[in-house]
Amino acid sequence: MGYSIRKATASDAAGILQLVTELAVFEKEPNAVLTSLDDIREAGWGTNPQFEAVVALDGTSYVGLALWYTRWSTWKGTTLHLEDLIVTQDRRGEGIGVALYKTYLKRAQELKVRRAEWVVLDWNQGAIDFYKASGATVLDDWNIVQMDDTAINNYLS
Repeated sequence: MGYSIRKATASDAAGILQLVTELAVFEKEPNAVLTSLDDIREAGWGTNPQFEAVVALDGTSYVGLALWYTRWSTWKGTTLHLEDLIVTQDRRGEGIGVALYKTYLKRAQELKVRRAEWVVLDWNQGAIDFYKASGATVLDDWNIVQMDDTAINNYLS
């Protein structure tokens, strides 16, 4: 069982959505994905691309994804945010995640960013251990704050 990694294209939107949906199930949020195929195509390859991605394929089967975008920090300047690093459940432990992670970090290096960043769930100890072993710092003194569209509308009305 081999795999290859390549830059994602608009024709990969369905595979990306499939992987994102699998991640949502793994993260115990099976109904949280509201993104459509058209959303992915437009955000990735439309008039104003908002992310870059690479996919891992075994033949025509999608087995992994790394998706990232640039951000700007008042402290660091341009940073690269890894939104998702996904490997299908049945293919974990084969090095696919490491290869995707290295691809993301190489892109950060190419862009000469001062910080690469991402979020990991506090119960995902395997991922936390992996990231720490790679030299990443897992911050425990910052909390993620979010508002969904309903909360925004409620607050502003």
